[in-house]
Formats: sequence, C-alpha cells, structure tokens
Amino acid sequence: MTVKQISVFLENKPGQLREFAMLLDHHQIDMRALSVAEAEDFGILRLIVDDTYKTACVLKEAGYVFSITPVLALEIPDHPGSLVDVLRLLEENGINLEYTYAFITRKAGSAYMIFRVEEPDRAAQLLCAGGYKTICQSDMADLF
Repeated sequence: MTVKQISVFLENKPGQLREFAMLLDHHQIDMRALSVAEAEDFGILRLIVDDTYKTACVLKEAGYVFSITPVLALEIPDHPGSLVDVLRLLEENGINLEYTYAFITRKAGSAYMIFRVEEPDRAAQLLCAGGYKTICQSDMADLF
C-alpha cells in the first residue's frame, strides 16, 4: 500500500540538481514525482522513480547520500476541499503528517499526492476505508 521514496542530500549550490537529473537521464531512470526542500547548505530532494532498486544502485555508485522511505501515494478527487477531507481523516485518527507533495498524471479528474506519515500502513487502511485509493509501487507505472 506504500511506494518507495528516495531522499537524496544535495549540496545547495548552482548546478547540483542539474547534475543529479543528468545522472538519472544517463541511466534512463524516469522520475514520477519530485520535491525539493532546501536549507542554507544543503537540499533534500525527494523523488519517486520508475525503478527504485536501479536508482539506489546508481546513486550509491555515484557517491550520493540517500535513504529510502515508505510513503503513501493517494488518488483524491480533483476538486476544492478534497485535501481538507484527507487531512481531517488523518487528524481524527491521530496520524501526524510530516510532509506532502503533489504529482501529475495523464488521468483527468483525479489529483495525486504523496504523504509521509508516522504510520503509513495504518493511514492507508483508514484512507481506503474512507473511500480513497492508495497507489502501490506497481500501480505507479499505469498512471504515466
């Protein structure tokens, strides 16, 4: 019920993101979702890719510091208030949201978001019971 997110530490200076993207391009790795959070000296690049294992091997060989974390990928209706309903369901069940970001697909009428929560399996069960569709790793390919 979760997908694997790769978090990569990048030095906060010009060209680092381009160099990283070129590495993925060189190895034909397709990014499905991307988020960048920055601090003064470094940034954290969070991404969902088409092949997590291959990406981890490439990053390790290239000397990047990274981690792999299970996150929820969720399909929600694409209309005002949908996110409010998801957040209310998490809050009412005592599940803390650490961060979230959106990604796009070719499917109209739905919005897609990544949620990092304390208890991803429990959150996925609650969201499914609430009528939301979680996206697993193998489903990601069908969205693009």
